[in-house]
Amino acid sequence: MALIGYVRVSTEDQATFSQLDELKAAGCGVIFEEKASGASRSRPELAKAVAHMQRGDILVVARIDRLARSLSHLLEVIERVEAVGAHFKSLRDPIDTSTPQGKFALQVLGAAAELERALIRERTKAGLRAAKARGRVGGNPALKRRDPEAIAQLSAIRDRQYMADLLASTAAWLPKVRALRPANSWGKVAKSLGRLGSPDRPWTADRLSRAVRRLVAEGLAEPALIEPALRKPPKEDILLVIAGIKGADPNLSLRAIAARLEEMRIRAPRGGPSWSASSVKALLDRAERAGLVTPTQKVRRNQKRINKG
Repeated sequence: MALIGYVRVSTEDQATFSQLDELKAAGCGVIFEEKASGASRSRPELAKAVAHMQRGDILVVARIDRLARSLSHLLEVIERVEAVGAHFKSLRDPIDTSTPQGKFALQVLGAAAELERALIRERTKAGLRAAKARGRVGGNPALKRRDPEAIAQLSAIRDRQYMADLLASTAAWLPKVRALRPANSWGKVAKSLGRLGSPDRPWTADRLSRAVRRLVAEGLAEPALIEPALRKPPKEDILLVIAGIKGADPNLSLRAIAARLEEMRIRAPRGGPSWSASSVKALLDRAERAGLVTPTQKVRRNQKRINKG
């Protein structure tokens, strides 16, 4: 079990010293520091902290407001932590999900959050009804005028929300992407994921590729995931490739040819990225029988076998 600390301040000018001291005193060996507004759910360092956690670990904060500013966001983060079998603890609040009392406190907060959401919905509906009765039409006047600044602000808000939604679901689908990429195409990986981590709609190749590339750009996923998928040409094409490599340098060993094929990112017969000398030899023999390797090359190979004997 490891204690993973998380600290946050709202601006670059603020210091995290007091929070760091509390977390270190509590025994946190690894601490992630964030400089972000509490109203923003786009928290790259928080995502890294959750991704770092393993079963039995505890995410520790000095106060709840350092983790989230709303109950719904707090519960969302704790749900992500518990999804990996870990726990959450706030040093100054009665919340420690590794204990029965902490779990009870969390249930009380969950009920309060649901009540809060219901009240907000009712107030919103009442406000819209009152505005409609007075003849007011909803909408942003600046957006209706196609004001560039308003459009840019809306785009930034949507981008932050996209990133927040992405971070909230990565624990569900990113491990499977790591297991399948880049050996498989985006289409195959998306089909394998189905609705995993995206219950509203199934994954598509484009949407999955965009999501993984965004995580890579934010430093939350490995660049190797977006490398081109390995190619598996038809068997006849593989024979031509092997014959071409051998023809360019008849003295190449089987292992050297295997290394060339791996550099070209061509899949082995069984679909993996690594080639064995035996697989190369079997295909090279087929290429010889098909007449793709010249007799001169074949004689040289036989001469080498004689010399070794």
